[in-house]
Amino acid sequence: MFFLDSQVQDSSDHLLRDPAAADLNHLPPPCANGHRSTVSLRTDQGGAFCFLCFSDLVSNPRAPTVHVSYALHQLSIALSEPVFLRALLSSHVRFLVSPLVNALSIFDDAPIASQIMDTISLLCSAEECSVGEEFVERVSAQLSSGALGWSRRQLHMLHCFGVLLSSEKIDINSHIRDKESLVCLLVEGLQLPSEEIRGEIFFVLYKFSALQFTEHDVDGAELLSSLCPKLLSLSLEALAKTQRDEVRLNCIVLLTVLAQQGLSAESRVSPVSSMSLDEVDNDDPMLTAETVTVRPCLDVLFAEAIKGPLLSTDSELQIKTLDLIFHYVSQESIPSKQIEVLVEENVADYIFEILRLSECKDQVINSCLRVLDLFSLAEHSFRKKLVIGFPSVIQVLHYVGEVPCHPFQIQTLKLVSSCVSDFPGIASRSQVQEIALILKRILERYYSQEMGLFPDAFAIICSIFVSLMKTPSFAETPDVFKSLQESLRHAVLVCLSIPENDTTQISHAVYLINEVYVYCTSPTSINNTSCIELRHYVIDVCVSHLLPWFLSDVNEVNEEATLGIVETFHSILLQNSDVKAMEFAEILVSADWFSFSFGCLGNFSSDKMKQRVYQMLSSLVDVLHRQKLGSYIRDALFCLPSDPQDLLFLLGQDSSNNQELASCQFAALIIFHTGWIHNDRLADDKLVFASLEQYILVNRTSLIPDSPAMLQLVNLYSLCRSLQNKRYQISYSLEAERIVFHLLNEYEWDLGSCDIHMESLTWLFQQESISKSLTYQIQKISRNNLIGNEVHNVYGDARHRSLTHWFAKLVSEGDNYAATLLVNLLTHIAEKGEQENDVVSVLNLMTTVVSKFPTASNHLSISGIGNAIHRLVCGFTNTSMGTSFATLLVLIFNILASVQPEVLKNDESWDTVFIKLLNYLSLRDTAIPQNHEGMMVTGILCLVLYQSSHGALLDSSRTIVVNSYLASAINTVVDVACSKGSSLTQSQDETNIGEALAFTLPLYFFSLRSLQTVLAGAVDWQTFFTPSDNLETLPVVCIHCHNLCRLMHFGTPQIKLMASYCLLELFTGLSQQIDIKKEQLRCSSSYLKSVKAVLSGLVFYDDIRVATNSALCLSMIIGWEDTEGRTEILKTSSWYRFIAEEMSVSLAMPCSASNTFLNHHKPAVHVTVAMLRLKKKPAWLRSVFDESCISSMIQNLNGTNVSSEIVILFRELMEAQLLNSDQVTKLDLVFLACRKQMQRNGTEYETVEEQMQRTVSSIDDHGEVCSYLVDLMVSYSLGHTSGSEATCAQKKKQVLVEMERFSELLSTRRDNATDTRPCKVYSRQRKRIHAK
Repeated sequence: MFFLDSQVQDSSDHLLRDPAAADLNHLPPPCANGHRSTVSLRTDQGGAFCFLCFSDLVSNPRAPTVHVSYALHQLSIALSEPVFLRALLSSHVRFLVSPLVNALSIFDDAPIASQIMDTISLLCSAEECSVGEEFVERVSAQLSSGALGWSRRQLHMLHCFGVLLSSEKIDINSHIRDKESLVCLLVEGLQLPSEEIRGEIFFVLYKFSALQFTEHDVDGAELLSSLCPKLLSLSLEALAKTQRDEVRLNCIVLLTVLAQQGLSAESRVSPVSSMSLDEVDNDDPMLTAETVTVRPCLDVLFAEAIKGPLLSTDSELQIKTLDLIFHYVSQESIPSKQIEVLVEENVADYIFEILRLSECKDQVINSCLRVLDLFSLAEHSFRKKLVIGFPSVIQVLHYVGEVPCHPFQIQTLKLVSSCVSDFPGIASRSQVQEIALILKRILERYYSQEMGLFPDAFAIICSIFVSLMKTPSFAETPDVFKSLQESLRHAVLVCLSIPENDTTQISHAVYLINEVYVYCTSPTSINNTSCIELRHYVIDVCVSHLLPWFLSDVNEVNEEATLGIVETFHSILLQNSDVKAMEFAEILVSADWFSFSFGCLGNFSSDKMKQRVYQMLSSLVDVLHRQKLGSYIRDALFCLPSDPQDLLFLLGQDSSNNQELASCQFAALIIFHTGWIHNDRLADDKLVFASLEQYILVNRTSLIPDSPAMLQLVNLYSLCRSLQNKRYQISYSLEAERIVFHLLNEYEWDLGSCDIHMESLTWLFQQESISKSLTYQIQKISRNNLIGNEVHNVYGDARHRSLTHWFAKLVSEGDNYAATLLVNLLTHIAEKGEQENDVVSVLNLMTTVVSKFPTASNHLSISGIGNAIHRLVCGFTNTSMGTSFATLLVLIFNILASVQPEVLKNDESWDTVFIKLLNYLSLRDTAIPQNHEGMMVTGILCLVLYQSSHGALLDSSRTIVVNSYLASAINTVVDVACSKGSSLTQSQDETNIGEALAFTLPLYFFSLRSLQTVLAGAVDWQTFFTPSDNLETLPVVCIHCHNLCRLMHFGTPQIKLMASYCLLELFTGLSQQIDIKKEQLRCSSSYLKSVKAVLSGLVFYDDIRVATNSALCLSMIIGWEDTEGRTEILKTSSWYRFIAEEMSVSLAMPCSASNTFLNHHKPAVHVTVAMLRLKKKPAWLRSVFDESCISSMIQNLNGTNVSSEIVILFRELMEAQLLNSDQVTKLDLVFLACRKQMQRNGTEYETVEEQMQRTVSSIDDHGEVCSYLVDLMVSYSLGHTSGSEATCAQKKKQVLVEMERFSELLSTRRDNATDTRPCKVYSRQRKRIHAK
């Protein structure tokens, strides 16, 4: 026993002795009981510990517990000393084994038992200690003997044994002497009511069982196997009754070990419930006849037993229980029945509740999902439970969807898929939306590589979306369509963009696309707005992503995926009423789908692939062609070969007696022709043409003229011939050509009833041998065009347009007989007096041709359109022009608006036509007819006059300008308009005077332009500047200057514009006459003053064109007055000074806007330049253009805002000696920079800009006619200055010419510049006065 050396003990206490001084060897003296020192060990505290005394004390049942506890405490202190522990383990440790075990079996005191077990645990855990096996042997023997019964001491012994079993350093299995007795005793103990004992027994059995199976102890395993049925039954009963989590946990882990070894499955073969009384252990007091017969089935008992642990708040216990369920079920060879019992006993409900309360703890979720995945094998029972737990599953899906490569990703998705697919009505709108958003997010993160996704998980996601579409709530949830759109795109992109992905995933993505499209095209969804948008989105995904990938990587795609993609494309084509489906079909053929399809047949030769490819080709033909020719391909599907070369071989065979072969040949013609018109060559051109000629020659007797096959044959034959002529010259069969021409000439056929390529159409119209048949086709085209039934069946230039459009193109090209045949048709109709509708249809077709291609007018004119119209007009009477008159007028107007003058110069047939039109006007009651025909005739006369200015239709123009009726009519309209004065603007809304003026003024303008050509030198231009009643020249069409000024002052903006151009033409003609004849103005000063007043007020008008024309006219007057020396008024006129000052301020203002430089200063520049050119310049010009003003103007110039007017202005300023040398130098630098800028942008400036040729489509478009005439006036007047009316090349040329003149002047007058005093920035600002 342990004591201190200085401690004095009573002699009656045999455990203590007096200390003695240590001998020389430092050996402790014998203890008080005389035990030798060899059984004692000294401690660091100076005392000694006698093991015999300790043994006697703890082995004595009558020893005071306080002494025993103290002794154990002292031993514990000593063991904490390394030296003592090391000495003990080396020689005396076995002295402690028996006393400690005996003490454990003697004392009921729990603290003493705890101290003993702590000591034993400490000894067994010490390094280099082998005493643990002895403890195991003694403790197991004590337990096996059953000597302690089921007292507290037995409980302590059990706990100690459990502690020993938990030690990893002890060889336990070989030191348990009687395992059978031990285990049987423990099993029997499970029937005791004490939960504490049961808990200890469960733990010991758990450790023992695990040890047997870990070390593969056959005897121990067999022992457990034999006792397992009873052990399971008792354990489950105990588990069902206990309320303590620690007991539950020990029981659960025991059952888990047994389940892992398959003992639970074996026990079900002979369950306790099936035992007879003879088979029951008679020694078991708990088993009676009653208990055996009422004991439930083991599975039911298991289900009831685990409900308590599942409801526990201990998450570890829940996880262990879930693991038990998993092993209990998964070890069963046929688990479905077992699962059925568990599900029917509502175990799944408890698991769903755990999921709901799991707070997304990963371990709990994983265990639950693992069990639920097994439960799903019991489909019938589990599906009903899954409905209840569906909200919990969605909650878990949220969590799993955020974890990259979650181990139970697939299981979660399976649960969602099972519930949505088995119970479509269970998902609410919010749940459908929530699931769709989660899945969309998963695919989005998967595509961006933020998270991983198992291949099976991708397939399940696709199937979930398909199932969601079948739920009633899907169609009621608009937002879900957007999620589905994005998911579709991500699903496809994942398969196409990430190379390491499983290539089989594309099959699942295609399956989803196909199902989505089928859903959107179902009868209940096809008109839904969201479905229409989704359907279009599917097509966009196919076009943007799937199709390009499929075309480029077809060799990497397996057959299943290829079939799926083709099936999806086929589904889209089946909706051929959809515009998007038509666009998709055109995209397919533009990507050479026919060749690609036969490539698929080369890769996969199965019958299923061949059927799918030909079915899709047939649907593609149906979508592309109105004739629904795809049915012929479907009819011959099983007979068609997989190789285009074989199709050519079949095409060259005689099928007169073989209907099946004939069907194949027709299908081959459709396939080749459809591919060729879309530039998709399935075989070499020469091989196809050779087979086609062979087909014609060997089947000449069986060709049916009115069959669709004949048109396919003709179109394909003409296309081959056309391509031959363009690419190469090869021999062809004249006999085959004769047969084709014979079919076209002798039998009725319709060019618009079958799709045709532009090259085929061109070749046909180049064949003179079939002119008669082609004329008949033109008449059909004209009739269809008249009733608006245009046939869109011609392909060319990668476009699908109407037959009328391409026929118009043929007429415009001129390398065929189209124009000639069209004109001959009109001539024939005019001569034969055909029905009026035929005349109108042909005229309308001609109008359409010219409208689409204005250059066609040239070829129609060359072909004699004038003569044909002349014949037609001759058939009209003065009283009845016929219903075709209006259409004829539109045609004539469009021809004259677009034909080249050179074409009309030698065509005299038009003269009679225009005389007829003049007679038509002269027979009207009003001055200028207000009906549509009269306005159109007036417009035609304007174009005749316009053509005469280019040397064409001179006789007709001469007749027009001297026509007395026109002169009188124009004067009447002008007099009425001018008489209204300031009320002219208001009255135009109530009368037709505005429309009359809108056609009168252009007619007058073009008359003025034509006068200098048709009556050169015979017109006195000064007559136009005299009072209206004074006509001294020929009775030509005439509006006097003062009347035009009235119209410019009082008229509407449009009338102002047209009148200003007419006035500019008058001033231009008079100016030329004055210059040539050196005349003086004959008009009075007061007359001229009133004209100047109107023009001066319009210099700042909002319409730059009116302002420019007014400024140009005013500049001419200033020039005339300067010549005659009548410029005194300029010196005192504040208005002229105001014009110059406004111009100078606008140009000198710092940071002037670009439009100020380019537009608004131009009219004032013209007037200012005229004043600078005066011989006697006003003195105020020098004060307006002072040094600071000019310097500021130059400072605002740069290389981009210099115009010809600006250059002219500075040239005149230099001429007037208003520039100093410094300013001249700066200007020279600016102009140099401008030249460089033009050189850098040379390509831009030198781009040829073609004038937009406009046409009129209807007789009712008199507004369009008027607008065209005004644009024509603006384009060919001297005053056009806006950017839209002068090409960039013209602007560049004008600027360069003026800068060159400036340079020439600079070189000759450099020495005349004034001094170079420094100047101030010009900062004067004046209030701008707007002229009214």
